[in-house]
Amino acid sequence: MTNRAYIGVGSNQGDKERNCRRAVSRIGTFPETRVRQVSSWFATEPWGAPSGEWYVNGVVAVDTGLEPDILLQHCQTVEREMGRPAARPRWADRVIDLDILFYDDRVLEGPDLIIPHPELHRRRFVLAPLCEIAPELKHPLLGSSIRDLLARVEDDKRVREITAHDAREAPRSSTVPVR
Repeated sequence: MTNRAYIGVGSNQGDKERNCRRAVSRIGTFPETRVRQVSSWFATEPWGAPSGEWYVNGVVAVDTGLEPDILLQHCQTVEREMGRPAARPRWADRVIDLDILFYDDRVLEGPDLIIPHPELHRRRFVLAPLCEIAPELKHPLLGSSIRDLLARVEDDKRVREITAHDAREAPRSSTVPVR
């Protein structure tokens, strides 16, 4: 069975866009998983980051046979392998950050994973790239589309598109082979 998941991707250390692209490439190697769409990358003003360093953020849509907890484990492995420490302060700078935003229309609340992501409807840096690839996606708890949530978000942090994906690297309608 194939499920559609949306994963937020962000970085505010080093070559931020390269870090995000590397993470998306790694997501494409997860078992039973295909990258279906990748948003443009957006430069985004930080939320409480100690350094104040701007982020690069985007969203990837995947089709996966992995259950949400296993998908989370794979995402956390990528984060660790790319240099993100397991223990860190809440708003700490990070080489890479991967968050499962949605997994089909499931609603999960566990100790390690909450789906849909509990803050996504308040964050322009998540909604802008998500709206680019899935504007009509409905939030299963709020009943609103991503387009509507973005139109109503009160977040005043600046978000601007910095680059559309290069078709040679990760086209928005890409199919990355399962390895």
